[in-house]
Amino acid sequence: MSVVARVLGIEVDALDMKRAVARMRELLAAPTPSYVCVAGVHGVMEAQRSAQLADAYANAALTVPDGMPLVWVGHFQGYNSMQRVTGPDFMLEIFRRKEFRNLRHFLYGGEVGVAQQLKAILNRRFPNVCIVGAETPPFRELSVAEEASLTKQIHALQPDIVWIGLGCPRQELFMQRYAKLFNAPVMVGVGAAFDYHTGRIRDSPDWVKRAGLQWFHRLIQDPRRLWKRYLRNNPAFIWRITLQLLTERISPPITPAPARQSSAKAEEESLNTSALA
Repeated sequence: MSVVARVLGIEVDALDMKRAVARMRELLAAPTPSYVCVAGVHGVMEAQRSAQLADAYANAALTVPDGMPLVWVGHFQGYNSMQRVTGPDFMLEIFRRKEFRNLRHFLYGGEVGVAQQLKAILNRRFPNVCIVGAETPPFRELSVAEEASLTKQIHALQPDIVWIGLGCPRQELFMQRYAKLFNAPVMVGVGAAFDYHTGRIRDSPDWVKRAGLQWFHRLIQDPRRLWKRYLRNNPAFIWRITLQLLTERISPPITPAPARQSSAKAEEESLNTSALA
């Protein structure tokens, strides 16, 4: 059973990159299709307003902590080995590892031409990987004909991983809807990874990421589109998560299933012991 941090009702796996990769191996070997979410403050706050998005997170096989505030919450809850796992970094980690070299990948997302450009960039950077397709979706719900065509294409190409770059909350809702229909082993929503890896968004320095200020670096690059999002979400998150953590400090939350609680504690202790070995 996974160890999870609870952030305003959203369960976020309390892991680091190494354990995220290990979970990816397990999902690829599983008999049923699944999907992976990357969660940050934006996604958590959107899920407060959308029961459908909250349900998409709840049904994900893995939800990794994309934002530092979620990692800090995990540390507060006792998961000291929890680290940030961003969508762009996670994507590159899978592509660069030899153990995943024989996988088949499909890219779906971005603005017109971005997925195709990303495919070319990844093929140059990782010449041994197999990218079987790259598609740019319309900026709306798929029509019945488009849905049937995409599903047929996925079935024919048989990718092991379908990378979804639609942004939150579109990608989470998309994966929840199409995971079983596509029947690909794993779908992974990677947010702005398509734009990062094609140079449309400049990455921020490591110290900015560690300080939890990557949102500000993004805002400087695209203020017209992002200012309302951050003004709406960031103060509300700080207020709500402060109330949650104060409540937890006064009265620790009760886990409904005792077996899950003991399993989670055992896994965390095991991980901490391994880290010290």
